[in-house]
Amino acid sequence: MNLFLLRHAIAVPHGYPGIDRDGDRPLTPKGEKKMRQIAEGLVALGVTLDLILSSPLVRARQTAEILAKVFDEEEKLKYSDHLAVGGDPRMLINDVNQRFGAVDNVVLVGHEPSLSELVSVLLSGDPGLPFTMKKGGVCKLAVDKLIYGRCATFEWLLTPAQLSRIS
Repeated sequence: MNLFLLRHAIAVPHGYPGIDRDGDRPLTPKGEKKMRQIAEGLVALGVTLDLILSSPLVRARQTAEILAKVFDEEEKLKYSDHLAVGGDPRMLINDVNQRFGAVDNVVLVGHEPSLSELVSVLLSGDPGLPFTMKKGGVCKLAVDKLIYGRCATFEWLLTPAQLSRIS
């Protein structure tokens, strides 16, 4: 399995007028534009998608929707509460394996620090590997059998600026 981890694009800051809950924070216009460029960069790299699994929080959902639209794969977009802030990574892995087991190219759209901790667990078996993803950054891991623990090989990590230049 090719596992792509995508941090949501640039969202309005905490305390933005009219938005009381963290989960309701949308992408900024700049974040939306940058996300389209990021998605186009992934297309240019030849990435294919079998599943886009996103946090249901607004900023992640919008990020995933832009990705799905650029790839013309809207029907492959699904949501998991386990990708939301405070979600359970073990349950996320069970969800992917049980609901979507026969997929080769999976994108997980979520939040920090959860995504970095998941990458750390999949690479080393420990969530403490110092690793941080930029907003709109994408990490690619190769996984033979997805489990909670050391099961992945690091392929690449690209910043939003790098992906935008590729597009």
